[in-house]
Amino acid sequence: MWALLGVVALATTASACRPSMTTVSGSHAPQTVCSGDMIFADDFNEFDLEKWQHENTLSGGGNWEFQYYNNNRSNSYVRNGILYIKPTLMSDQYGEGFLTNGVLNVEGGAPADRCTNPQWYGCERTGTPQNILNPIKSARLRTVNSFSFRYGRVEVRAKMPAGDWLWPAIWMMPAFNSYGTWPASGEIDIVESRGNRNMLSNGQHIGTQEAGSTLHYGPFPALNGWERAHWLRRNQQGYDRNFHRYQLEWTPDYLRFMIDDREIGYIAPPANGGFWQFGGFGSNPNYRNLDNPWQSGSKMAPFDQKFYLIMNLAVGGTNGFFPDGVSNPDPKPWWNGSPTAPRDFWNARNAWLRTWNGENAALQVDYVRVWAL
Repeated sequence: MWALLGVVALATTASACRPSMTTVSGSHAPQTVCSGDMIFADDFNEFDLEKWQHENTLSGGGNWEFQYYNNNRSNSYVRNGILYIKPTLMSDQYGEGFLTNGVLNVEGGAPADRCTNPQWYGCERTGTPQNILNPIKSARLRTVNSFSFRYGRVEVRAKMPAGDWLWPAIWMMPAFNSYGTWPASGEIDIVESRGNRNMLSNGQHIGTQEAGSTLHYGPFPALNGWERAHWLRRNQQGYDRNFHRYQLEWTPDYLRFMIDDREIGYIAPPANGGFWQFGGFGSNPNYRNLDNPWQSGSKMAPFDQKFYLIMNLAVGGTNGFFPDGVSNPDPKPWWNGSPTAPRDFWNARNAWLRTWNGENAALQVDYVRVWAL
């Protein structure tokens, strides 16, 4: 009798698991994925570095940003259930003179201390009076080894930082670059913001009162269709004042971005042509005879492969995320074409540093949760 009951219980448990179209990989991925299951979560009761791997690089995110990403408890730490990603000054550790004449090699001997991106002089730099070393230290955390997934629902409850020229981001990158190097294999930006509390561009507040979601996709960097998949939402209270829930719903048919359950952006590519047609790449007169890198994928390609999570706090950069000509109480101290942008930024520290007030300048994350479809 007891054996029979046990068989019935096992059968009931097995039948309760409805198969999901979500797929996962990584050291912290579940062995079985059932529809509706929470497949990844962190409430930051502790800092689990098996879940989150640090970037260790001077590469500036490919945008010549002004930060050095490192693994340091001044820049990334957990307290009272909140993860903080906080900027500090390189000179606090090495002294101001080091920026203009020091040699910084970030390659470490332990596996966790290896340089994670050698591009753009990311592993070693020498400071000069014209080309100073990255003046800011910060952190970028990712689940590249621990958790990647294809299709699901993501929710991150976070508070954006306040401080001039801070650039927080919660986003996703492809685990395997199945369709080629960036942006051919895609990028999913769940939320990005800017830390300036009083910055205007053409009369619009583009600082802490603005949050955006974006998809990057295209056959090569010069042909990126992000402008057709970029959405903004403004909040006069500022996204730095309170925690908000930043959400992504990702299915084989569409991607939907939300803030606090309110849709900010939605995209469902056409069944015939997918993102190649949506991006208008085949009809671009400047690029003829282009190959569609996604012709072997589904209509969602490149967004039909596994992606991993990233959370970081960048500073500045010359790619235009901080446009030239913005109106700010203290003017933007560099222009995006300047060969000495980090030096120009650093020389204006008396202006922007007073806007970085303790942990208000940190990206604060309450939780990260991912569910299977």
